[in-house]
Amino acid sequence: MSYREEKCVSGCGLTGLIHVNGERESGATVIESIAVMRERGNGLGGGFAGYGIYPDMADRFAFHLMYDNETAREQTEQFLAHGFDVVLAEPIPTRPNKCVESPPLLWRYFVTPSAETLEHMTVSEEDYVVEAVMRINSSIEGAFVTSSAKNMGAFKGVGFAEDIGDFFRLDEYEGYIWTGHARFPTNTPGWWGGAHPFTLLDWSIVHNGEISSYGINKRYLEMFGYTCTLLTDTEVVAYLLDLLVRRHGLSIRTACTALAPPFWKDIDAMPDGEQEAMRALRRVYASAALNGPFALLFAYKNGLVGFNDRIKLRPLMAAKRGDTYYMASEECAIRAIAPDVETVWAPRAGDPVIVELDKGLVTDDECEPAVERVQSCS
Repeated sequence: MSYREEKCVSGCGLTGLIHVNGERESGATVIESIAVMRERGNGLGGGFAGYGIYPDMADRFAFHLMYDNETAREQTEQFLAHGFDVVLAEPIPTRPNKCVESPPLLWRYFVTPSAETLEHMTVSEEDYVVEAVMRINSSIEGAFVTSSAKNMGAFKGVGFAEDIGDFFRLDEYEGYIWTGHARFPTNTPGWWGGAHPFTLLDWSIVHNGEISSYGINKRYLEMFGYTCTLLTDTEVVAYLLDLLVRRHGLSIRTACTALAPPFWKDIDAMPDGEQEAMRALRRVYASAALNGPFALLFAYKNGLVGFNDRIKLRPLMAAKRGDTYYMASEECAIRAIAPDVETVWAPRAGDPVIVELDKGLVTDDECEPAVERVQSCS
């Protein structure tokens, strides 16, 4: 049966892995994992993010771009040349795949802010890159930034995930973190720029579910200079993480709690000190909270995180084998690539699984108190 014209409220598949010792692994592994969950997609979206894939250019920002036409490419390259030193510009390597039709123009650029830009820069290097991404996506018609981090890249498009992975030749890349996504669009269009992952700097997000708070999240982000242009609700999550963690200085766990906060009745039952911190978090970041059913995997240069909405309306599993951690929508996607895992568990609703390089699983004991950070941002 074809589901292309149907709404599937539980579709989309997620998978991810991290080698906490920094070992790099072929992208073929994440393709094999996501392919097991083919029925969670419908050919309208698939994508991947890999970290550590550009070791020879690790000190350059790798901009992945998709263009509707040559005019968009020319305008974007003129924009980049104005504020960046472009070390290398080339088409992203692909191979023919009969199931991947009508791809846009796909290019990548390895750049650093130019010496003149750095001399007069009044913001951080990361803020400058964020401004450039927002400018390209909102001002250059037909140009969309797929990813913009150092030593990381996102590869996505319209098609089944395994076909997208083959199209982008991911078997030729190696990374220490991989995430994959099989998309089943529910309320938003299936198009190349709207496939997952969504990224900003080294944040990358894959998502199963629906962000029903998209409107208020979008307006909240606009107050801080973020512009949502990719026609998919998940885009706000990448920008919210950048805002809460990089700009406001929250810990990963505190940011996750702000995005999926406890219910007020549960806060009322907490000890006084913890209750005060949680009330402050909910009040300050009320417009950042994500409503709706969701399971999320997000990665950044130092880790991989998985978490659910507050009542776990979407599935998520986690597992460990040696120095490697796995997360996926279904256990079968993990066992397909790691049949001998030592531990498998289902994370609790709203409780993030945080795995960091060199540390492994981050426990509650390693988390900073939230109240001081939150009050400094209010």
